[in-house]
Amino acid sequence: MSVNPLAPSWLGDPADAHDLAPQLWPVTAQRDDSGALSIGRVSALDLAARYGTPLYVVDERDARERASRTLNAFRAAAERHGTTATVYYAGKAFLSAEVARWMTAAGLNIDVASGGELAVALAAGTDPARLGLHGNNKSLAEIDRAVSAGVGAIVIDSLLEIERVATAARAHGRVQPVRLRINSGVHAHTHEYLATAREDQKFGIPLAEAPAAVAQIRAHDSLSFLGLHSHIGSQILVVDGFLEAARRLLALHAELLAGGDVPELNLGGGFGIAYVDSDEAPPIEQVADALVAAVDEVRRELGIPMPHLAVEPGRSIIGPAGVTLYTVGTTKDVVVSLDESGEQSAVRRYVSVDGGMSDNARPALYGADYSVRLAGRVSSAEPVLVRLAGKHCESGDIVVQADYLPSDVAPDDLVAVPATGAYCFSLASNYNYLTRPAVVAVRDGEHRVIVHGETVDDLLRRDAVLHPHPQGDTP
Repeated sequence: MSVNPLAPSWLGDPADAHDLAPQLWPVTAQRDDSGALSIGRVSALDLAARYGTPLYVVDERDARERASRTLNAFRAAAERHGTTATVYYAGKAFLSAEVARWMTAAGLNIDVASGGELAVALAAGTDPARLGLHGNNKSLAEIDRAVSAGVGAIVIDSLLEIERVATAARAHGRVQPVRLRINSGVHAHTHEYLATAREDQKFGIPLAEAPAAVAQIRAHDSLSFLGLHSHIGSQILVVDGFLEAARRLLALHAELLAGGDVPELNLGGGFGIAYVDSDEAPPIEQVADALVAAVDEVRRELGIPMPHLAVEPGRSIIGPAGVTLYTVGTTKDVVVSLDESGEQSAVRRYVSVDGGMSDNARPALYGADYSVRLAGRVSSAEPVLVRLAGKHCESGDIVVQADYLPSDVAPDDLVAVPATGAYCFSLASNYNYLTRPAVVAVRDGEHRVIVHGETVDDLLRRDAVLHPHPQGDTP
């Protein structure tokens, strides 16, 4: 068949609208003898029948293996260059008690960015010493809880926080280890709102102001300075930004050594994954080798000791392990003019599903691209260009901008969107009063709920007119 002129340049050959590109899907994803998708040896049809749709499905084996692989990659690279490494799982990507246990069992620490994420990690039984707390506006209550719990590191994001953390640590009779987040000014190859190290933005301390901030930290006997922290963005598919950030931070690191110990360097996370066939994400071993080798090279040039290294991946661990299942509700062919005269046109098929921006906000927020496949069957029908649309009252409620499905895709078909393990559950909402989906883990033919889905009754219970609190309005 000919390629639809409405298809974006990155969208591949539509010849096979059933293939499961390995870089997009969990390691156990395959089609069974009937053509239905299975993950963790569990049929997508069975999952949809049991739990309904939309449904977040997480391949436990895939997530655990990616966590272990990431830790091994950085530890091995560090050992080759005479140092050690710590890997924090970035909980903001997706955190639940079960996922926290998977990560710590694999040997990772956990990075949290709010009091809620801290509460989940602690409730899961995570050793507080293996937690790091981020955030550009940590409340006094969040700081106090982190200090009292014995969190292993708090990342200082502003000068005000130095005094706040020092005061809390003094009140609890602790010496609180802290890192200082640096705005390196490095621009990652990423979406404008995903870049977190531009000069004009909310995160971190500028390089020029860092020496004074570190001196302020060192002046408090209730604080222990661990080192510098950097995070240059998210969904980064090339390593050059990390290398430049490391170079800039190490120059500052060397300057700070004159005033005392700087035992570690934290280069953050943001390692990208493939969302569509044309995405090429470097293997984590390649990323680890490049980062650690660059640090070693620069520190040799500066004549300073090799620091302990830390990184904070989240998406690259949990993202590919997740798949979202939807049920098709309606289909609609839309004729699109290709020129001003309207004489040339093409057809785009809108396939609307029972979820949308309430369970995957990334396309609306960032223009993120995804792929889609039939999950309940295969078909010999000719592929057609589709746009997978959500059911919300927003024209921007699109889940998949462009992909090919068999032309006989119809209401009640089950479809699957891969690479949804990160930032889908985390950003989920109740827009239009849709309920947030359940999260189901699959492994070795077994399936179980790890986060309960919501019901309409759950939403109605929050309406104070319908369900007034017996003691009035309380936080």
